[in-house]
Formats: sequence, structure tokens, C-alpha cells
Amino acid sequence: MNQEIYDFIGIGIGPYNLGLAALTENVEELDGIFFDQTPRMEWHPGMLIEGTDLQVPFMADLVTFADPTNKYSYLNYLRDHKRLYKFFFYQKLEIPRYEYNHYLQWASDHIKGLYFGKKVVDVRNESNQQESLYKVVVKDMETGEETFYYCRHVVMATGAKPMILDSMAGFPENDVLHTSRYVYEKENLLKSSHITVVGSGQSAAEVFYDLLEERENKEFKLTWFTRSEGIFQLEAAKIGQEFFGPDYVNYFHGLDFEKRKEALDTLEPLRNGIDYSTLNGIYELLYHYSSGERNPNITIQPLTEVNEITKDDSAYTLHCEQWQKEDKFEYKSDKVILATGYQPNIPEWFNERFAEEIHWEDDKRFEVSRNYRLHFKDQRENHFYVVTNLEHSHGTAATNLGLAVQRNMEIINDILGREAYNTTQKGIFQQFEMDS
Repeated sequence: MNQEIYDFIGIGIGPYNLGLAALTENVEELDGIFFDQTPRMEWHPGMLIEGTDLQVPFMADLVTFADPTNKYSYLNYLRDHKRLYKFFFYQKLEIPRYEYNHYLQWASDHIKGLYFGKKVVDVRNESNQQESLYKVVVKDMETGEETFYYCRHVVMATGAKPMILDSMAGFPENDVLHTSRYVYEKENLLKSSHITVVGSGQSAAEVFYDLLEERENKEFKLTWFTRSEGIFQLEAAKIGQEFFGPDYVNYFHGLDFEKRKEALDTLEPLRNGIDYSTLNGIYELLYHYSSGERNPNITIQPLTEVNEITKDDSAYTLHCEQWQKEDKFEYKSDKVILATGYQPNIPEWFNERFAEEIHWEDDKRFEVSRNYRLHFKDQRENHFYVVTNLEHSHGTAATNLGLAVQRNMEIINDILGREAYNTTQKGIFQQFEMDS
């Protein structure tokens, strides 16, 4: 085997692995490369709604929690684009979502070892005379040519994919679409006379708010159904936000599987609530639209589950149930937007190659160590790190950008076998159990 052996290969280039690339670029002992099937860095492009902000402060960039002096910090991006004073006078901690995407693109244009348009189609266990390795097979999305690479460790960050129930699937995407395609289909949506949003959380609220703003110049009916018990605000109190610190992740990971599942339910207002500004903006528009005894022509109904969508000649029919009263009803709409969330994007090759080799906590959730290693049945020194499908194991750290840098520091330290980054300092005022 004469081919170069990398210390690690990153699968997927979103904010998580991009941050890992930024933090390892100057670590001399680590040699890693990254692959992504998309042609360039794009962060949720279908939800880059004008005027929307991140839900976390700008310090949750690619590197700041590890090294504020790193050249890939958001502040250095601003300096590079001559926007420091503009941001200073902007006087907000949260940054525009569109600018965050541009920041990621700026970083990806400068960080070495990133290969876009390259899809990992297989990962195999491989050995030479000296050590065990992973053989990573990569397909060029333009030419179809396959190439393979060898590495000691793998970091899989394949993200999530839109979740659409079978009873709502199979319709034209310009009629029944997931929020992940909203920006692409918006112009077409605005030509209809009735749009219904199905689902809860920030994405549903942002789409509803954006469409509501369009009502200033266009006439159409707007409906919002959500299964949740109410349309509630994200818990934004400072002491509540401490649950997004590494101290709570340590505590959460130490619980048994059943206790972790219970804890996820209690964390719902922290993880899936809606921003105060979004809810206020919606209410203020509704108040204006209803002034002078006008009909705002909207329907907002929580406690309502949409179980199926069917199509007739004139419209789509939503088969609904107000689940608290067990009342079933049908509701017609020209267009339907599904804010039904995401599910882990686990590649087919992963299940084919590794499902029988690792420990699972149930039939869908694999067992993951505190430092993000998969637990293999054999004892191996070449590790497989995962940063997707982690809600059950790491709770608030699973999808929060503010904890992404902490996760990457822990992975880097684990690969090196030493503390390249300090991850042990106590970061919050609370504690979750008495010291033994």
C-alpha cells in the first residue's frame, strides 16, 4: 500500500466538519481531508429568508470557543469584508442567516483540504502490515469516477434530511413542499389563493411570518396547523440557556438511555421553541391586518395533527384531527408547506458495513461515547466519530451551533491522545448533581 494515509477523513462539509477543518488546519500532527457531494458550501439555502437571524450569538462561529484569535473567526470575516463598524453599530449578538451562510462560504474558500462535488459512497475496514485503516471510496459527482483514500479515523457529519411522512409524500414539489425548499418555491406559492403551513417550531413560524408580510401586497388565505399544544416562545432566559453548555452535556450523557429520552421531552421548550421577535412580529402584523374590523383571513390552530394529504381536481385535502378533543375534520388548501422537521441522514453504506459491528441503544440509535466515538464490538484503535443522530446521547449538543466547537475540540483531543484544546474548564454557574 503506497498511497498516503491520512490521520482522518471528514464525510460531509457543513458547519460542524467545516469547523473541524478550521481547527485542525494548523495542528501539525493531524493530516485530514473532507468530502461533500454538493458543488459548494450552502447552509440551508431553501430557508435563507430575508431578514431572518441565527438563534445563537455570533460567538457560535467555527472557531471562537476554541481559539478567538483563529483567522476563521466571524469577527475576522467581518474585518476581511470591511464590515466591523457596521456590525458594531448593528448592536446585535445574533447575525443574519444570509450573512452566516456567506461567512461559511468565505471560510470554505480559504480552508485547505476541502473537496466539494465528491460523494463518499463507501467506507470499508482495511488493513496493511502495520495497522488497521479505513478505506474511503469517493465518487466525483461530475465525472462519475471513483477514487479511494486511506485513513486512521473517520468523522461522519452527514447532517439531516427533510422528514416527510409517507401519507404526505409523492405530490409535486411546487404544491406540497418541505420548508427546506421554501425560498425556491416562494414565487410560485404566492400565485395561489390559499397556503397552509403544517408543523411547529422556528421554521414554521418564519415561513408563516414571511408569507404574512407578503399579504401587504397580495390577497391569499393563510393557515397554520401545528400538533403542539401551543405556539410557544423559545426559553431565552440566561440561566436556562446554560443547558447548552458542555457541563449539561456531561451530565446528560451520564444518564441511562431511558432517562435521556425522558430528559429530551423536558428540554423541548429550550430546543424547539420560537424566537420572541418572530412571535411578536406575527402578532403585530395580525393586529394591523385586523384593525378597522377587517378580516385578516388567517387560521391558526394548535392541537391539530395532519394525518394525510389527498388530491382532488380543485385542491389538496388535509385530513386532520384536533387530538385533544378527538375531533376529525377535512380542510382544503391550494398549497401545503410541511414544517415537519428533519431526520438523521445515515448513508446506506454505513448500515451495510457497520450496523452489525457496533452497539445500538435501540433499533435506530447507535451507542456513542462522550467523545463522539461509535462503540464497536471489537477493540479497535482506529475510531469512527459521528456528529449526526446524537439527540439520544448528547442532548442539547446534538444540533446546537454553540456546542459544535466544543464537540470538535473533544474529537481533536481524542484523536491526538492529548489536550490540544482545553475542554475541561467549568463554563456555567449551575450544576446538575452533587460532587461525589
